[in-house]
Amino acid sequence: MDWVNIVYSVILLVCGISIFVTTFFQKGDERRKFINNKAQSYSFMVVFGMLILEVAQSIYLTIQGNTSYNGIGISPIVFLTVISIIYLATLLIYRKKYGD
Repeated sequence: MDWVNIVYSVILLVCGISIFVTTFFQKGDERRKFINNKAQSYSFMVVFGMLILEVAQSIYLTIQGNTSYNGIGISPIVFLTVISIIYLATLLIYRKKYGD
């Protein structure tokens, strides 16, 4: 693994953790908690959907007998990036929609 991937992984991990942690420790009214819960639930649905698609793909390729499929699966960096972006986008959308 070269240095660019390592630095990118560390930056992405720190940004992802900071996004998730700051929303948990902010004290506020019920509206802010509602917005955070909506964004978290939508992100969880996306995670669940991505994992179901990955399992379905691996089952399909195994049944087809595809010899080029090695069962590696989803890249953790890509998975974390997608989930962080989806969470941030839904958080911003719900903040604008519900006025926080």
